[in-house]
Amino acid sequence: MAGHFEAIPGGGAAVALDEVEISIIRSLSVQLLELVGPGPGGEDSGSADPLDELFAEGPSEPPSDPVLRRLFPDAYGGPDGAAEGAGGDPAAEEQQRAYSAEFRRFTENDLRARKREDALAVIRSLDSLSLEREGGAEEAEALLELSPEQSRQWLSSLNDLRLAIGARLDVADEEDTDLLYRLPDSDPRKPMVMAYLWLGGLQETLVGTLMP
Repeated sequence: MAGHFEAIPGGGAAVALDEVEISIIRSLSVQLLELVGPGPGGEDSGSADPLDELFAEGPSEPPSDPVLRRLFPDAYGGPDGAAEGAGGDPAAEEQQRAYSAEFRRFTENDLRARKREDALAVIRSLDSLSLEREGGAEEAEALLELSPEQSRQWLSSLNDLRLAIGARLDVADEEDTDLLYRLPDSDPRKPMVMAYLWLGGLQETLVGTLMP
């Protein structure tokens, strides 16, 4: 079970993680929370009317940060905000941008809230673990067991973490991923690459536990 998720009775999943792995996932999840940011009114908005936040409109323009653009892409366009399928027609491109702005205005706040909830679920489940050292093991380990709902939250958050790291590494397609395997150990991007590939393995095995 070490290094990969396995299905457990009841529809959940389990994986053995050592203290370094726990620290890496937790640190990345905290960074993701900071990147996504608080809700529309801020964490301490204290609105007297809860409907205010429910119906608050989000931004209409894509984020300037490339990582946030990857996490919150335009609904009608490519990952970099370029209009797709417009055939170079300026009027069609302008219409796509208008559709994207409208869609973003009414969906981004909800999407950010879900990403925050998923990242928080990851952090809370890691904080609940008790590390144990068995035999002559160099690192203490803990068995993480997830319910079906927690598994879905983990899957979503692992995907967000990989999207964020992939944006920093300029990973746009499978060919770029293949190049990462050939980076020399001296490359300063190597630690980030190793985290990206490791999280991909976790994500892939977790998907397998959720399949019927």
